[in-house]
Amino acid sequence: MNKSCLKTIMDAALHPGPPEGGQYQSTSVFLLVFNKRNPHILAIQKADTEGYPWRNQVALPGGHIDPEDDSAMDAGFRELQEELNIPRDRVDYVGSLGHFQTINHKDIQAFVGFWDGNGTLRHNPEEISRTLKIPLETLVNIHVREGYHGRLPDVYTLLYPYEDVTIWGVTAKILHHFIEVLYPHMAGLTCPIAEHTA
Repeated sequence: MNKSCLKTIMDAALHPGPPEGGQYQSTSVFLLVFNKRNPHILAIQKADTEGYPWRNQVALPGGHIDPEDDSAMDAGFRELQEELNIPRDRVDYVGSLGHFQTINHKDIQAFVGFWDGNGTLRHNPEEISRTLKIPLETLVNIHVREGYHGRLPDVYTLLYPYEDVTIWGVTAKILHHFIEVLYPHMAGLTCPIAEHTA
């Protein structure tokens, strides 16, 4: 996967904008891609805690935008450091995928970056039970097999099963949009996604 090509594709794509009105709480997440020859997505599984609203759900690393954050992107980088011990200098920023709303009135801006895969991942077990390294090819195969290309199913129907978990909700919506942005280019007709160069 080539960063400059992916940036060109993302810059040319239409991404969902922020919601109207102020009834949403602003948050940000990072969709981190790593292993450029065989691209994977880094995700987390929330802790199995009784009463935790996101108990056991698969998510992308991120969180709320704090007053001291200069921007949503800066909040995303801060959360990567706090949640997974991934410093900013380990991530090659690509761009924004746009805004995605949850069923509990959160507006999530999703950012894409290449993680170099170095360093030790660490997380608080009270918030995160484990990290997941999901092959992009697996997600694309589900996307095609389930007929998601060209349509966006509702939040309870859009599902990406992986091993012993199922990705759904806003995380599935973000992945759906990412795959749809890449899909027209996956055959390498205009700007190849799969490349053997960094």
